[in-house]
Amino acid sequence: MSRWVLGEFHSPEQLLEAARALRAQGFHRLDAHTPFPVEDVDGVLGLPPSRLPLVALLAGVGGAVGAYVVQWFTQAVDWPLNVGGRPLHSGPAFIPITFESAVLSSASAIFMGVMVACGLPRVTHPFLRMEAFRSASIDGFWLVVAVEAPQRGFEAEAALRELGAAVVLSVEDRP
Repeated sequence: MSRWVLGEFHSPEQLLEAARALRAQGFHRLDAHTPFPVEDVDGVLGLPPSRLPLVALLAGVGGAVGAYVVQWFTQAVDWPLNVGGRPLHSGPAFIPITFESAVLSSASAIFMGVMVACGLPRVTHPFLRMEAFRSASIDGFWLVVAVEAPQRGFEAEAALRELGAAVVLSVEDRP
């Protein structure tokens, strides 16, 4: 069973200060839900840098190399055709398909990487059932603390109230 404690703040500055204070108190499993991107929230929450650029690069290079090798093999090795004395291996002729394969592979890897990183496809989440949480897409800045023990949840609720949260909610996910 998972348990979260949520606190709504009225400004991004309050959210960042509360996140800093909670991390100082030993709460490390934090998340933020805001209606627009908030600068420095990744650093304050202690999120590691994304690995998606590396995944995209590796997939793009792999797709380009694969496409080039397939073209070279089919044109120069497997079924060589001498047409008008042209060379069997002509690199410039292979560039368009190589480029398109690199882009397709990279985009597909990014799409799948985001799906895996976000835990999708998850149709619903316990937060979405709460009426108050709808403000996260309008004007509310929500800070979420994931807790394991019920006592730690009470501590998180008290800390959020002390830090100036307008609304403090507790949510449990029952399988």
